[in-house]
Amino acid sequence: MNLEKVVFAFTIILALTLNFGFFIGDIDNPDHHHVFELYAAIFVNAVATILKFGDRSHMGAVLLATSLVADIQLIAAAAVWGWSVHVAEIGMTPGVTSSMVSLAGGAVVANMISVALLSIETVLLRR
Repeated sequence: MNLEKVVFAFTIILALTLNFGFFIGDIDNPDHHHVFELYAAIFVNAVATILKFGDRSHMGAVLLATSLVADIQLIAAAAVWGWSVHVAEIGMTPGVTSSMVSLAGGAVVANMISVALLSIETVLLRR
């Protein structure tokens, strides 16, 4: 068993599950979307992005692209959260929460594509 591939797959799947855990819940209820879960998703997505820099294949480029999309979406969600709470001081209104969760939903889609591509690559791998 290749430990590097295990860590790579683990990180990609963990990024998806953390992101999905933040995304799930009532879209306009801030009690269902905890800030630490968002930051954990951002951190693990960033680690997954760094791990994808090593692959020089076409599939690696597509995996990197999906990871970058997820990173941008999650950072934008954190920016909406931080701006509304700390800069504009309007708090977590249903509209702000909906925007933040929608951005995280885009990252969920990007992470699902990444996991699907990883699964396809694994199935097509010949020994």
